[in-house]
Amino acid sequence: MPRPRSLTNTDLVSAALAVLDRDGLSALTMRAVAKELGVATMALYRYIRDRDELEVLIVDQMFASIDTTRPAGIDWKAGATLLIEHIRAGVSAHPAAVPLVLRHRQSSVESLRVMEAMLAVLTEGGFTGRARVIAQRTLIAFLLGFLQNEHYAPLLGRGTAAMARLSPEDYPHLAQTAGQAKGLSVDDEFRNGVQIVLRGLER
Repeated sequence: MPRPRSLTNTDLVSAALAVLDRDGLSALTMRAVAKELGVATMALYRYIRDRDELEVLIVDQMFASIDTTRPAGIDWKAGATLLIEHIRAGVSAHPAAVPLVLRHRQSSVESLRVMEAMLAVLTEGGFTGRARVIAQRTLIAFLLGFLQNEHYAPLLGRGTAAMARLSPEDYPHLAQTAGQAKGLSVDDEFRNGVQIVLRGLER
């Protein structure tokens, strides 16, 4: 009988992401990943303890793809904008994994690398102490909230269209705002939102 092939973390994560991308987060099980790899489910436990460890590996690989370098000569706001755009791109490559990022970002070494880069940008902008804590948390809150909206409640989705059809007599602000929202792209929403947050932090 042939000896089972050795698996790397890259093999495990690639198989897990294939399951996530194709079937969604609810389908991510050890059995599904084993099937994707063509091995017995119990064989996975030679490499990882449980699904929780697999999820951390997934988040780690997603954050490993994020470029934290900054061009010379740009100010802190431009640096923060560029970093947030890179994080969005890295996470959005696998939308079904967004909840895993929320759950495991403090457990991933690569996520910590990205957080350190963000804190360095904020420090360069003059943020220290409690102000830096709040600034970093605010940027992360915006980013994670945006990712959830982008992939689970998009601005150009059915909800916005339904609200745009509401009676302007009963919901004057909501109906008008939803109607205007239909003309915004997801990139417009993201970039303008980032700038609003950064302007607020600067004050």
